[in-house]
Amino acid sequence: MRERARELLDAVASGALGAEDALHRLALDPLESLGFATIDHHRALRQGYPEVIYAPGKSVEHCLAIAERIAVRGDGFLATRTSPEQREALAAAFPGCEPSEVARTAYLAPREPAPQGRGSVLVVTGGTSDLPVAEEAAVTLRALGDCVERLTDVGVAGIHRVLAARDALVRATVVIVVAGMDGALPSVVGGLVRGPVIAVPTSVGYGASFGGVAPLLTMLNSCAAGVTVVNIDNGFGAAVAASRITHA
Repeated sequence: MRERARELLDAVASGALGAEDALHRLALDPLESLGFATIDHHRALRQGYPEVIYAPGKSVEHCLAIAERIAVRGDGFLATRTSPEQREALAAAFPGCEPSEVARTAYLAPREPAPQGRGSVLVVTGGTSDLPVAEEAAVTLRALGDCVERLTDVGVAGIHRVLAARDALVRATVVIVVAGMDGALPSVVGGLVRGPVIAVPTSVGYGASFGGVAPLLTMLNSCAAGVTVVNIDNGFGAAVAASRITHA
């Protein structure tokens, strides 16, 4: 969307397109009502990426209709927290759509790739059980135009694993740390790197983890400076925050 807007402005500057025609094209359907949803088509112009489809609570038909109206403009789409039925339907309806069972996403690449972010984002997981949230972040980062690297199952129960990967940690522009249980891993990583660390508490853990509240509180009370925390299981939000840093 931003590239198309730039092309319009270049056309006006060169005299190939009148200002009124350009204004009409920019203003075309900024909001589109489907009755059950109102799509914000100008979000890509304002924020660099189109509206993302949050699938829970939506029927398969609703997901398909919203995805079609976003994709028809060439922006592709990203649907998060999809059910198997929603993923299957989206993959069948849109050639090239990439469903991910682990990430619970469905992604259709845009006609024009998103602008590339600076450097890379490293997604770190405390354990294999944290992978669904971590992969949601990784798929989102890819959709936003970021280079993604992964460091999996390096929790503090075997702290030598994360210490052995210090080169990868230091190399990353931003580090996203996804962990449940005691939620201590972001503090360890925050003490090793100079770049931003975004911590994602997960709902993985036994009873006293209170569905992710325990790691959330641990991360909020991190003694390592520069650690920022998003909500429980919010891999998507962490990815968007990281991407805004790499695209700043």
